[in-house]
Amino acid sequence: MQVQPDEITLLLQRLRRGDEGAADELLRVVYEELRRIARAYMGKEATGHTLQTTALIHEAWMRLADQSRVDWRDRTHFYGVAAHMMRRVLVDHARARLADKRGAGAAALSLDWVEIEATPQKLEEILAVDEVLSRLRGFDEQQARIVEMRYFAGMTVGETATALGLSSRTVDREWALASAWLRVELSRKGAA
Repeated sequence: MQVQPDEITLLLQRLRRGDEGAADELLRVVYEELRRIARAYMGKEATGHTLQTTALIHEAWMRLADQSRVDWRDRTHFYGVAAHMMRRVLVDHARARLADKRGAGAAALSLDWVEIEATPQKLEEILAVDEVLSRLRGFDEQQARIVEMRYFAGMTVGETATALGLSSRTVDREWALASAWLRVELSRKGAA
């Protein structure tokens, strides 16, 4: 099913106005794109992970539903927030798994029905990337958002440029700078 970008924007406007049916209709319309974003996230995971794409979408959707104060602008804004939520789900899950492996007795997340066969090293890597990206956000919000959209959400340069209101050339340049910085920082942490 081909979804028109305006259709998503209209549904987001209806949702903002409190239309109760808009959320269900929005999920139906955006589900395949959320699936593509989730697959991009899962593609970054080590071989052997059995985290289900559907579980990641479900958890991210539940978190998106809690974003009642978000002033949804348009489709690209929605997908940017969705990508961020999926990243948060993976990071939260990695933290919980590491806490369990270390015997901290942390409470299980709502992803307890998802099996992950991740090694402690892979879980540490997920947290290292999150930490370094958070540091990048502290001094260059734009580069951090570009990395999140390109790396985590699998958005193209054009999609990222549209979402952020930048030129493709700017996205390319900022992506190159941010990627180089991230590689250096991750190598210092021993996660690259």
